[in-house]
Amino acid sequence: MQHVLRTDRLTLRELGEQDAVAFHALNSDPEVMRYTGEPLSNSVEEARRRLREYPDYRERGYGRWALVLTEEQRVIGFNGLKFLPELGETDIGFRLLPAYWGKGLATESSRAVIRFGFEVLGLARILGLVLPENARSIRVLEKIGMRRSGDVDYEGLRAQRWVIESGG
Repeated sequence: MQHVLRTDRLTLRELGEQDAVAFHALNSDPEVMRYTGEPLSNSVEEARRRLREYPDYRERGYGRWALVLTEEQRVIGFNGLKFLPELGETDIGFRLLPAYWGKGLATESSRAVIRFGFEVLGLARILGLVLPENARSIRVLEKIGMRRSGDVDYEGLRAQRWVIESGG
């Protein structure tokens, strides 16, 4: 079952191969990727392959969604949930093109994603992992009601761990 979330300015929907150009633009931008610990995307074809092979929707029924600016029907990033088997928890993650930073869109979409996680998926809590130097993302996690809960080593990086629990 495909889920679509809507906010005042955004539509969140499953990412697909049709999003390869936008996904590559996002993941090949050094500013966007600065605090992710992931390599830059090399090509649109690589992005298409990653999207084609993305297992989360099939395996979990949820994943990262395309972040579409509704008025322009333009993909400007992604936001969504991902189960992290290494930690046994579900993580919220988001990326936006720099032209859309500072406009409240990460916060707006994250609130919708958190609501979905609790109300539709019935999750008890949602995790946020962020590198300590990523002040913008930390501010988003604070705005959506997450609380700092120590540090964790994840994929070779030392990250801050933030949590929000259902009902509080």
